[in-house]
Amino acid sequence: MKILLPPSETKRPGGNGAPLDVSALALPGLHGERHAVIDALVDLAADEAAAHKVLKLSPKQAGDVVHNRMLRSAATMPAVDRYTGVLYDALDAQTLSSASRRWLGSHAWIHSAPLGPIGALDLIPPYRLAAGTSLPGLSALRRHWAEATTEAIAGEDPAFVLDLRSEAYVALGPVPASVPSAYVRVVTEHGRALNHFNKKSKGLLTRALAEDRPRVRSVRTLRTWAESRGIVLRDAPEPGILEFVVAE
Repeated sequence: MKILLPPSETKRPGGNGAPLDVSALALPGLHGERHAVIDALVDLAADEAAAHKVLKLSPKQAGDVVHNRMLRSAATMPAVDRYTGVLYDALDAQTLSSASRRWLGSHAWIHSAPLGPIGALDLIPPYRLAAGTSLPGLSALRRHWAEATTEAIAGEDPAFVLDLRSEAYVALGPVPASVPSAYVRVVTEHGRALNHFNKKSKGLLTRALAEDRPRVRSVRTLRTWAESRGIVLRDAPEPGILEFVVAE
């Protein structure tokens, strides 16, 4: 199984890892697309005023331009530790056991805007780029990433993909139809979609999977595991979607 997670706009600063090594990232078939986005971001960061405009930054966010300028030279840390925010606070990967972190490294991809899906333990620097951004000299990220990412996922031939991404990141690389998958929507018992609880619940679900490290190869085996944990995953009216039912 592979879990596809969204990134977070907020990120932990610093790191003690070597500078970004694109060749070491998961899904190596995206090597060219990654370098193209990195080049565009670094070039944009050379013009601070333009960077603020394109990235929709406030004057107080000048540090994000510096992060982009230093993408190739800044210190790195594992992606699952770099991202913060509601989902990653709930996942709390830094408190997982070594075995659970290794499992995340093998079974979870985090879909970043500049690098595409990367392994949870892949080393990355801080950056600022949202899924809906159009970078100068580069096509819109959706056009840049979608087909290449779908092909790269197909090339990995995962037995099953659990898609926990937001719709904006799904658009940057839909799971190929040839790969068994389920997209998760967080809802109340009566089917009402949730926002804040959406991110928190996905983080807790990912943590539970990392703790138990089940062998999941289908929706059936996923639901069998979930039932053992008291987690309610039910079929949505639309095909290919699972509803994760949580209390308000």
